[in-house]
Amino acid sequence: MSEVTTEPARSSGSTTDQAKERLEEGAQQVQEKASQAKAKTRERLQEQIDTRSSDVGQQMTSTASALRQTAQQLRQKEGDQQARILEQVADRVERFGRYLTETDGNRLLHDVERIARNRPWLVAGGGTVLGFLAARFTKASSSRRFEENGGTQSHQALPRTTGAGVRGGGDVGDV
Repeated sequence: MSEVTTEPARSSGSTTDQAKERLEEGAQQVQEKASQAKAKTRERLQEQIDTRSSDVGQQMTSTASALRQTAQQLRQKEGDQQARILEQVADRVERFGRYLTETDGNRLLHDVERIARNRPWLVAGGGTVLGFLAARFTKASSSRRFEENGGTQSHQALPRTTGAGVRGGGDVGDV
């Protein structure tokens, strides 16, 4: 009788072991696929950063040339001090443009991470400025869409109250 009871225990133990092995194999396969997907995503991101940063770098270099031409014209018409300031700006724009053109995506990400760690206030300030610019862009584009639609709105405008408590017009353009 002991043989009968031990036999099912052995088979259930081996079934459990087989299930564990299959589960471990499945987990390893999932990990490998996740690692491959991560590497592929990182590679695509680096390619995109390489391409986009090179494009922006070339645009910045041409902008620096335009700034230099403007500085020369300004020097001929007005004065030397303003032209010197504009040339300094052009030099910095050109230097940053060359950096973007020559630097690969991996190095660019590494440099951004290093700056973010060393100067977190700069990242916070940059994020604030970008947020402000995005808000202004959104407001400007919504105003443009409003004008393109003939100035009609789906809801009725509420009358506005001025600082003195006098009610102003309900036009959307009143600010």
